[in-house]
Amino acid sequence: MIRKTLMLSAVAGLLTPFLAACGGSGSGSSGGGTIVVGTTDEFTATKEEPAPLDPAYTYDTNAWNLLRQTVQTLMIQPKGDGTVVPEAAQSCSFTDNGNERYACELRDGLKFADGDDITAADVKYSIERSLRINADTGVSSLLNTIDTIETEGDRKIVFHLKTADATFPYKLSTPVSGIVNPKDYAQDKLRDGFQVDGSGPYTLKADAAKGTITKITYTKNPLYKGSLKVNNDEVDIRVFKDSDAMSAAIDKGDIDVMTRTMSPAQIQKLDAGTGDNVDLVELPALEIRYLAFNTNAPTVKSKAVRQAMAQVIDRDELVSKVYGTQAEPLYSLVPAGVIGHSNSFFNKYSNPSADKARALLSKAGITTPVKLTLHYTTDHYGSATQQEFEVLRKQLDDSGLFDVSIEGHLWRTFRPAEKKGEYDVYGMGWFPDFPDADNFLAPFLDKNNFLGSPYSNATIQKTLIPESRQEADRLAAAPSLTRIQDDVAQDVPVIPLWQGKQYIAARNDITGVAYALNSSSVLCLWELSHGVSG
Repeated sequence: MIRKTLMLSAVAGLLTPFLAACGGSGSGSSGGGTIVVGTTDEFTATKEEPAPLDPAYTYDTNAWNLLRQTVQTLMIQPKGDGTVVPEAAQSCSFTDNGNERYACELRDGLKFADGDDITAADVKYSIERSLRINADTGVSSLLNTIDTIETEGDRKIVFHLKTADATFPYKLSTPVSGIVNPKDYAQDKLRDGFQVDGSGPYTLKADAAKGTITKITYTKNPLYKGSLKVNNDEVDIRVFKDSDAMSAAIDKGDIDVMTRTMSPAQIQKLDAGTGDNVDLVELPALEIRYLAFNTNAPTVKSKAVRQAMAQVIDRDELVSKVYGTQAEPLYSLVPAGVIGHSNSFFNKYSNPSADKARALLSKAGITTPVKLTLHYTTDHYGSATQQEFEVLRKQLDDSGLFDVSIEGHLWRTFRPAEKKGEYDVYGMGWFPDFPDADNFLAPFLDKNNFLGSPYSNATIQKTLIPESRQEADRLAAAPSLTRIQDDVAQDVPVIPLWQGKQYIAARNDITGVAYALNSSSVLCLWELSHGVSG
């Protein structure tokens, strides 16, 4: 085993050079046959969520990574540069000084994989469809600054925004703005099941049993026109029940690449291994984990209870016991390294203190111990999540101020229940849609947010978020972004816990691995190819 740490440029935020992302590689690799990628991510269609791969519905990194291979967007994050570049578009730019009018010209000769021509009307249809459906996942909130969309001929699209939004080009690189064929995707109805059609670098065929995907085959789309160089002809995604089964498969040579989710112990084992067939690559990442609250729930409706939890939780101990060097403590929703980051929770609560937490509860007249149940998903973020919640329970219980139980749930039941407000306290993760502080704040705090949270702060929603989006220079947005983070530390609708690194393992005859994941955890299958082992 060879361990490679990819040292890329530091995160610098929107519109500045950024951690390596996916894009045209310029590689001369010929591909060399089907590449097989293993994952433990589960993709299910249920009664509650029958359309897990519809761009207008899904708001999940795992599903987005399936869509990005097939559904093309106007813009894309390029490799090695933070400023998004045209993908389905030939060019895009703001055409005013106020960042409120954004125009794109499509590439000439764009076609869907079935041969149908793509026009500006199809782009307009696709984005308006996402807004019209307004799925309960909150994904359409990414497009909530759009006022109207107009077309000029077959190739020009003009977006008129309600307010200035310097982050808008990035939003046009996300799957919710993906271009779909109106004949495949009804205007007012989600597309159930696992069929996906588009104009991206691959076509997709999913094999499923009992409503769950078992295998996905991506085949190079000969009609694709865009910015990407596709270095292989076919990629298979195989789903494993756990990381141990996935690890056994790569050791035997049944798969070529291993992605999410490897356990901390497995990563440590790979890191310390001496075998010659598998390389472990460590990559920068912006993944975060946090506790979220249903702030209307009686157990945590009092801000003092949430503040006391924030005062007790010991992030250093949590990270050390569960993740070791694979994660770092986090004191804000915005991870360290992103422009606008502030250690707001540390600034307010400093080091863990049961005495300070007791004073908060006593002042608010809260009787202790406060009885709570912490909910987590057993299968979505990896096997270490249970251990993480056991550590959190012990920390809270040992303070003498809380009486905590923990409950684990499969993601297929966890996420619908969370959206319905059935959990008072629950653990979630976030992989950014694009590398900007706005995307670590607005999805949780704006109207129609991702969590469906009842927490509402009018100053954040009506003043601070709009102010921050006016600034193309993200350093200039830092004061507004800091105030938002300080308000979150005061009101505690969430408690940030840690930010993590990410890893990918591959047999050593696979090239392009170092660029197969960007810091937003976007999977770039087109970068992979068969090379020469050794």
